[in-house]
Amino acid sequence: MAYSLDYKKRAVEYKQEGHTFMQLREAFGIPSITYYQWKKNLENGFYQVKVIRQRKGKIDKEKLIKAVAEKPDAYLYELAKEFNCTPQAVFCMLRKLKITKKKDLYL
Repeated sequence: MAYSLDYKKRAVEYKQEGHTFMQLREAFGIPSITYYQWKKNLENGFYQVKVIRQRKGKIDKEKLIKAVAEKPDAYLYELAKEFNCTPQAVFCMLRKLKITKKKDLYL
């Protein structure tokens, strides 16, 4: 079960105020080992907000959209030469952009 950071802080503070482990279990429903883990993680800064960096890829999304709009029938290897990457990289980026093969029905 996942607990919020505020809940964990309150539980650790509750125990540090002088309450027993029995009172901690009744109030928060956690065993003593969980208290020790939460206390250690809070002291070590484990719960600090981590900055998630995005990788800079070779393929610019806007340029790829323009290239597909100009040449909708281009093969993946042709687009890959234009962006100096592999056809698989172009395929993955097109998938992320939700651009798929056109499925026109001719009646």
